[in-house]
Amino acid sequence: MMNNLFLIAGMEVQTWTYILVGITFAIYIGIAIWSRAGSTKEFYVAGGGVSPLANGMATAADWMSAASFISMAGIISFAGYDGAVYLMGWTGGYVLLALLLAPYLRKFGKFTVPDFIGDRYYSNTARLVGVICALIVSFTYVAGQMRGVGLVFSRFLEVDINTGVIIGMIIVLFYAVLGGMKGITYTQVAQYCVLIFAFMVPAIFISIQMTGNPIPQLGFGSTLSDGSGTYLLDKLDGLSTDLGFNEYTEGSKTTLDIFAITLALMVGTAGLPHVIVRFFTVKRVKDARKSAGLALLLIVILYSTAPAVSVFARTNMIETVSNQPYTAMPEWFKKWETTGLISFTDKNNDGIIQYVADESKNELIVDNDIMVLANPEIAKLPNWVIALVAAGALAAALSTAAGLLLVISSSVSHDLIKKMINPKITEKGELIAARLSAVVAVCVAGYFGINPPGFVAATVALAFGLAAASFFPAIILGIFYKKMNKEGAVAGMIVGITTMLFYMTKFKFGWFGGGEKADWWFGISPEGFGTIAMLLNFIVSVTIMKFTKVPPKEVQDLVENIRIPSGANEAVSH
Repeated sequence: MMNNLFLIAGMEVQTWTYILVGITFAIYIGIAIWSRAGSTKEFYVAGGGVSPLANGMATAADWMSAASFISMAGIISFAGYDGAVYLMGWTGGYVLLALLLAPYLRKFGKFTVPDFIGDRYYSNTARLVGVICALIVSFTYVAGQMRGVGLVFSRFLEVDINTGVIIGMIIVLFYAVLGGMKGITYTQVAQYCVLIFAFMVPAIFISIQMTGNPIPQLGFGSTLSDGSGTYLLDKLDGLSTDLGFNEYTEGSKTTLDIFAITLALMVGTAGLPHVIVRFFTVKRVKDARKSAGLALLLIVILYSTAPAVSVFARTNMIETVSNQPYTAMPEWFKKWETTGLISFTDKNNDGIIQYVADESKNELIVDNDIMVLANPEIAKLPNWVIALVAAGALAAALSTAAGLLLVISSSVSHDLIKKMINPKITEKGELIAARLSAVVAVCVAGYFGINPPGFVAATVALAFGLAAASFFPAIILGIFYKKMNKEGAVAGMIVGITTMLFYMTKFKFGWFGGGEKADWWFGISPEGFGTIAMLLNFIVSVTIMKFTKVPPKEVQDLVENIRIPSGANEAVSH
């Protein structure tokens, strides 16, 4: 019996990964088969009968993508204080969404965000612009998810990144196409349980290991367990400055850029179509509010732990690799090298790893995205914990990818085909169109996963900027300003998203003559420029509205009705 236990405990990471990933994938596929969609309403909004708790868990999983699970702690590990903008922006944005948008959009009772834009602005042109914006935002976002999937597969199942992306595509395709929103919702409930367990277990292990405190949120502010009386953050500050980096607890970004990034992430969250559509799946407006509150509590568990994980990972990484012989590097270092996400170039041929801030002398390149995934290996945790993190990262990436793919397929089948191209299409025909759209969307997403623009969180941050620049002003003005007309909204969305796309491609991808950091407009980074583009959208929308006809009376009455809470509990979707 004891021999069997030792055998199980000593199993290779790869074996554990096959077991845990296999079990979780079997659960997801089983749920998809059990909850397959039989109607367009089930495909788009899960039949509109999801409970607040299930919807809260599904929303949390949908919202906590590979960027939250894999990349956020990685960014904070390297950026330190500056990385806090992601924590503030994403959680603040969720509060904004729950208070300002979710209940009103649920009362409006439509299937998609372009559906709301098209009906509120009484125009197929507005609907088409909404569809284009939804596709741009969703494809930018899904590129980050697919890269996360490829990343995990390439390291833990030791397959090529491209092969990993293709495996992920097949799994998502199966439950997104078969189950639609109904299948995705209940799969995301399971994925939330997997990802939160996978994030917390290693964090608790390492917190006990380094500080003796089992609560990571308290552990990273505690003294080390070596009896020195040194605080963990003080130690990390010292390690960072010794290598020439900024103090971990000091920031280097300008206040304006921090404000711009935080606001772009906040309003981008509130304008994300795949998160908004989750609130169309509950029975009543009251349930939309409840599920928003529950989702926030469930999200906070991971978000309050991420800063601790980043401190643990950064400290362990520096102590393990800095000024150490390359030949003495542990197995995890060599395995991550094969993925290309960590690389050593011996510039002075002394065989010692020089990890320093000075780029001319630095010999080690570390990708942000490996910090969370490699953290349990660096800390020498049991193999099953390392494999658990892989399963959690896949759950985070796949849950969001599925939600995004549904937005893409419903935008094409419901808003483009049903509402604009062929209004007489049968329900069966629309369901087939939705499924075919999902297949095409998965193939495009796979291409982005194989040819990704930047690391996961950077790509995702740009998606938030695009959502802020396009959807947020149109939705806010659509709900709270009944005189906002179609001409203003359409012009604002076009100007907002075009400006953001130009800035993003110029400074992130080097198009239009490229551009260095010194050339940033107002000193604002591409991740924060969504704020400027959003303000431009508001200004253009209101200005154009002043010189054009007010909306018809029935549209103004509709807006008035969305905001009246009386009888809201009985509001049902069409």
